[in-house]
Amino acid sequence: MVMSLSRHDGLLDQRFSLMPGFYRPMSAREIAAEWQRFTSFYDKRTADEEGEEADYDFTKIGASEVLYGHPQLIPIARDVRGGCLVLDHRPEIDRGRVHEADAEQGLMRISHEMWASMPVLMEAIAASLETNQPLNDYTPAVDEEQRLYWDFMPLRSDRTLHRS
Repeated sequence: MVMSLSRHDGLLDQRFSLMPGFYRPMSAREIAAEWQRFTSFYDKRTADEEGEEADYDFTKIGASEVLYGHPQLIPIARDVRGGCLVLDHRPEIDRGRVHEADAEQGLMRISHEMWASMPVLMEAIAASLETNQPLNDYTPAVDEEQRLYWDFMPLRSDRTLHRS
């Protein structure tokens, strides 16, 4: 994360995304401000009451409203709807993993291997850009002004499931 921020401190044009899922990397200043806002939603009392059950549910089910806003989850990118990617710094199993966070759905653990860590995510993005191959249903594309965006193309089996 530090290397990424020192190279390019976020993305100036907020109309575009640089990461799959329509996420735009935030600057260090934006990360600090978003962390302040994000952690204001954390309910420590409920989290303490649910304790290990919340962590178990998150690991097995893949979602948790209780963990939303946890102070050891660091926002790193924002999508157009207001959701965030967060870097997990909790001392448990998911330390270093990237998760999605949304005020309505809470914290979501994405199963695709590209979210295992920031280095894995950056390598997957770079490989997709170099090969023009889809990355978890997102294909890199360039608009008429030569700006990168990610075209969402669900797998063929997903499209046939949604039609029925």
